[in-house]
Amino acid sequence: MMRIGQSIGSHITKSRKLWFVALICFILGVIVTIAEPDLRVLAENVPIVKTSVMIWAVAIGVGLFLMVSFFRVYLQIRLSYILIAMYVLAFVLAASPLIHPDFVASAFDSGGVTTGPITVPFIMALGVGLASVRGDKTSNEDSFGLVALCSIGPILTVLILGVFGDTSSIEAGPESTVIYQSVWEVLLAYVRAIPHYIEEVAVALSAIVAFFLAFQLISLRLPWDEVAKIGVGMLYTFLGLVLFLTGVNIGFMPVGTFIGQTLGGSTLSWLLIPIGALIGWFIVSAEPAVHVLKQQVEDVTEGAIRGKSVGFALAIGVSLSVALALLRVLTGLEIWWILVPGYLFSLVMTFIVPPLFTSIAFDAGGVASGPMTATFLLPLSLGACAAVGGNPLTDAFGLVAFVAMTPLVTIQLLGLIGKLKALHASRVALGQLVLSDEIVDLNFEEGGDLDA
Repeated sequence: MMRIGQSIGSHITKSRKLWFVALICFILGVIVTIAEPDLRVLAENVPIVKTSVMIWAVAIGVGLFLMVSFFRVYLQIRLSYILIAMYVLAFVLAASPLIHPDFVASAFDSGGVTTGPITVPFIMALGVGLASVRGDKTSNEDSFGLVALCSIGPILTVLILGVFGDTSSIEAGPESTVIYQSVWEVLLAYVRAIPHYIEEVAVALSAIVAFFLAFQLISLRLPWDEVAKIGVGMLYTFLGLVLFLTGVNIGFMPVGTFIGQTLGGSTLSWLLIPIGALIGWFIVSAEPAVHVLKQQVEDVTEGAIRGKSVGFALAIGVSLSVALALLRVLTGLEIWWILVPGYLFSLVMTFIVPPLFTSIAFDAGGVASGPMTATFLLPLSLGACAAVGGNPLTDAFGLVAFVAMTPLVTIQLLGLIGKLKALHASRVALGQLVLSDEIVDLNFEEGGDLDA
């Protein structure tokens, strides 16, 4: 997937037809998002609209903002300016009386789940390909930021769906967990589910394969050994997605729901908050896209920013976000009290920290909210909300949005710490230089040996 993204990104920027490049970016954004497994998981859990409508709305949003990302790289527009404008638009639209309130949390969640194991490698590699053609001093900064912008598009498109939405007849809530009586019943459930997901994944990936083959035959023309490697990678991707979706729907999601319902319905429901924070700390290390981001950060910065530091900042952010989301489930706190201050702080920080950290932080926010979040933490929140008698549409949804928001704060704080350390080191070096000059002057005035 990364090889396809980088090859196409480098190739299409050589065209002088901007409309053609923008069209290719739109098509790529749509077909890659449709194949994203955690989007499918979220869409099936949101009862507001049909699953297919939700998926297409999100895919169109990603496609449109992948076009915006291309023009940003081409015109060298600072990422923070676009982020501020788009998030202000999103919050104004979400607060508008035209939007049904039940759509708000789901809209912000949809921005998080679009960035998973399919889209992140592809879009980040596409960004490297688009920026590498310029080769100037800001190309490294511009290679990040595509994931960040592609996370905003779905928020806006799902909010627009809220203009026409009516949730008055919907009873939202997770289905009761199926309890199997034997190992044989569990295995049988997996065997019965596999054919359905084979068909689903085959349809989703076929568009990507068809597009790549057409591009390869018409203009890309990679060596056939490269095409063979990509083919093997696609086979791995197909098998992995089939196993992943089967395991998630038969085993992983029911466990999350069961834990949420059990703890939420007990007298110790407050334990959800520390347990959720602990799960969030460890679950981010299992996100496939996080490893892609950490590796690309080290590669692009040539080791100046360590992947371990990024991973640590992400773990802190996700742990905090899960704790806040479960606190909201238990207390019914409005989503605005957390989202608005968090994004406001993050957007102000874009003018303080180095631009590279801003791009990495907003990409990391999308990367952290991947399939593990959508398939375990969201069912945990839904189960807990059902147990305490809350409204899942307004109280449980929003967890993915928090997971996408808190890394913006923690990674930009990491950048601020790095900036302060660099300033301190430069001051120390300057002080040593001034001190050495004073010693030389003193020796010279007292008739000492100048060389000494």
